[in-house]
Amino acid sequence: MLNNIGLPGLLLIAVVVLVLFGRGKISTMMGEVGKGITAFKRGVEDGKKEIETQADVARDVTPAEERDRV
Repeated sequence: MLNNIGLPGLLLIAVVVLVLFGRGKISTMMGEVGKGITAFKRGVEDGKKEIETQADVARDVTPAEERDRV
């Protein structure tokens, strides 16, 4: 269904959206989308750093009974 939209269809959709929401509302929405993308990227980077720091610390996970026997 969406394979046949093409450039004229996309332009028509853009004009309809612009008429419905107005230029100010669209720029505000795009600003919020940009902030959301930035926050998502920051969260992904923080998650990677946290995983890397946890991977650096080796932990002994054997039960205490087995450690005492060895």
